[in-house]
Amino acid sequence: MIQRIFLLLFLFGVCLSWPAAAQDTGTMRMQTFGASDSSSVWSKARRLQVGGYGEAVMQRMFYSDSPSRYSYADRYTNESHGRVDLPHVIVYIGYDFGRGWKLGSEIEFEHGGTGTTYEIERTEAEEYETEIEKGGEVAIEQFWIEKTFAPYANLRMGHIIVPVGLTNQHHMPTEFFSVLRPEEESAILPCTWHETGLSFWGRAGAWRYEALFVAGLDAERFSDAGWIADGATSPYEFKIANQYAGAMRIDNHSIKGLRLGASGYYGYSVDNSLKPKRYERYNVRGIVTIGTFDAVYDDHHILARANVVYGNLGGSKDISAVNKRFPSASPSPRTDVASDALSYYVEAGYDVLSFFGNRRYKDNRLYVYAHYGYYDSMYRTAEGIADKAWCERTIVSAGVNYFPMKGLVIKAEYLLRKLADGYNDEPTVSIGVGYSGFFL
Repeated sequence: MIQRIFLLLFLFGVCLSWPAAAQDTGTMRMQTFGASDSSSVWSKARRLQVGGYGEAVMQRMFYSDSPSRYSYADRYTNESHGRVDLPHVIVYIGYDFGRGWKLGSEIEFEHGGTGTTYEIERTEAEEYETEIEKGGEVAIEQFWIEKTFAPYANLRMGHIIVPVGLTNQHHMPTEFFSVLRPEEESAILPCTWHETGLSFWGRAGAWRYEALFVAGLDAERFSDAGWIADGATSPYEFKIANQYAGAMRIDNHSIKGLRLGASGYYGYSVDNSLKPKRYERYNVRGIVTIGTFDAVYDDHHILARANVVYGNLGGSKDISAVNKRFPSASPSPRTDVASDALSYYVEAGYDVLSFFGNRRYKDNRLYVYAHYGYYDSMYRTAEGIADKAWCERTIVSAGVNYFPMKGLVIKAEYLLRKLADGYNDEPTVSIGVGYSGFFL
C-alpha cells in the first residue's frame, strides 16, 4: 500500500516538472478568507470586509441508504435514493482596526441550519409542543483577533482554522473539483477543523509557515467509520479543554505555478470530557499524531492536486474498550477505533476552453477532470480490535467544473465508491453550484 502511495506521488511530480518555468497563473494568490493570510486582502480604503462562500447540491445515489447495508449487503442490492442539500453557507465579516490589529469571523450554516416549530397537539388538551423542523447546524467557524508585527510575524488569537491537510487549508467550493469536499480527508479528519487557541504565522520569501497551540480532541467521539473526525466537535455548550495540542503547516512557492505543503498535528485526546476519570484505570493519554503532504499545480491550463494523510492514535485498544461501554444516550458513537488511518488522492483537470482563444469572455474556464483516491479509517488496528472491511474505500470519479467568472462554479460529477469484496459498490451522480468571494 505504501509503495502505491509513493508511486502516485512520483507520477504526480513527473507530470508537474516539465512546465516548472511557466508563468504562475494562480498558485501564489492567497485565499481571501478562511485559513489564509488576512493581510493580503486588507485595503486602507476598505476597513470593513464582508463576504462568504456557499454551495447547493443535488445527488442521486445508486445504492441503499439503510444503516444495515454493510451488515447484510446481499439484502440491499438494486436500490437508490436521492438528496438535495446546502452543505455549507458561510458569512464572513472582517474589520481592520488599524495599527496592525484585525478581526476575522465566520458564521457557518451547515445543511441549511436548524429549525424548530410550534404546533398545538390536539390529542393532549391542545397544549403547545415544540418539534424539530429540520436538521443542520449553525456554528461560529472562526472568530479571532490578529496582530501583524511584520509580514513574517503575525499572531492570531481566538477560534481559528487548524490547517492540517489540503482541504482544511483550502475548503471553499472553488478550491476542489468534487461536488462535495474530498471524502478521503473529510472521512477521517475534522473538516473544516476549527479550534480555539493561538496561531503564529508569517511569510518569508517563497515560504509560508504557521504554528498553532489549540485545545485537544475528545477521544469519546472517535469511531470506526470516522476515526478522529468527530473529535473536534462538542455536544455541550462549551468545548472541554483538559488536554491540548500543537499543529504546524509549511508551504513553499519556489516553483512558478506549484505549491508544495506539509502539515502535522500532535496532541492528547483522553480525559477531554465531562467525566475524565473513565480512562483512569488504563493509564492512556490517547496521543493523536498526524502527518500530511499536499501539492497543487495551476498553470498551462492545468489544475492538479495531490494529498496524503497518515495518522496514528495511541492507546486505541483502551479507548475502544471505554467508548463501547458508554450508555446509549451518550454522544459517543460507542464503536471501536483504529490505531492508524490513511488517505490519499490525486486529481487533475484541463481547461478545454483554452482551445478557443477568440472566445468572448477570457476568464471563463471549463475544467474536465479525473480523480483517484483511497482511504481506510481502520487501516491498522490494535490486537483484539476487528478490522471492518467496509471502512476501506477506493474513490474513482470524473466530471466538469465550469467557472463563468472568478468566484462562481457549476459542477457535475460521477463518482464510484468501491468497497471490498462482499459489499456493494456505491455510485453517485452529483451536480452543484458554489461561490466564494467578497461583497464589500
